Amino acid sequence: RAIRLRHARMSDAKRLLDRRAILKQFDAASGTYDESAVLQQRVRQQMIDRLDWIAFTPETILDLGCGTGHAALALGGRWPKARVLAVDFAPGMLRELARHDRYSRCERLCADARSLPLQDASVDLVFCNLMLPWCEDLDAVFTEIARVLRPRGLLSFTTFGPDTLIELRAAWQEADEATHVHPFTDMHDIGDGLIRAGLSEPVLDVSRFTLTYPDVGALMRDLKAIGSQNAASDRPRGLTTRSRMNAVEKAYEAYRSDGVLPATHEIVFGQAWGAVERRDR
Repeated sequence: RAIRLRHARMSDAKRLLDRRAILKQFDAASGTYDESAVLQQRVRQQMIDRLDWIAFTPETILDLGCGTGHAALALGGRWPKARVLAVDFAPGMLRELARHDRYSRCERLCADARSLPLQDASVDLVFCNLMLPWCEDLDAVFTEIARVLRPRGLLSFTTFGPDTLIELRAAWQEADEATHVHPFTDMHDIGDGLIRAGLSEPVLDVSRFTLTYPDVGALMRDLKAIGSQNAASDRPRGLTTRSRMNAVEKAYEAYRSDGVLPATHEIVFGQAWGAVERRDR
């Protein structure tokens, strides 16, 4: 499917996210993350399976937004001679990785995806599972990835599409006009951003995953347990009133099927290659 290039930068209309809140949420969730990150685990395995389609042997692997590090460990097991860098900006997540990594297989780095402490053209594979939804300026992140990727190095990533948590977003809109689910970037805008960053041959596709819950409270507890709470800068502050929560629960009931409530997640799978160096003529 062709990617249509637009001229406007994503950052011209970038999502206004509260970075401090995101860091606090993911750091606090580090101890409960693995128990509740069912979707993240399923998507991670599909990403790893897709690497079977590509014939290459990376020497240096970067798991960007590594969380508790299961992808970094799996990739290290897949390519045991590779150097594996596990990067996250939440110290708690890296502490959890240290607990899992009994043989110190991964090099752990606490860093911002917009400013990686890595040399230019030093990485063969950037693996990035569901980290991008929490990045306000995707142009800056893609540019940094393009910088550290070697020519013909591979970026493999997933992110949330706009229909993620569409039921929860609609239910909140019945209760008030505030932002309760922060916005996610459209697949075509992501493709445009990859091209602007100098990455080549982007390929993107979308899959839908539906998790089910007995009630809205269970969904919200799951989101909190993995740090995936609303991070919009204009999100409501303070406690939600009981009457407003009742309105959300009532509106969400319209989606109940077979005794459970669905929570849709639109997952964008993407890959792109590091640009081949141009030779002077």
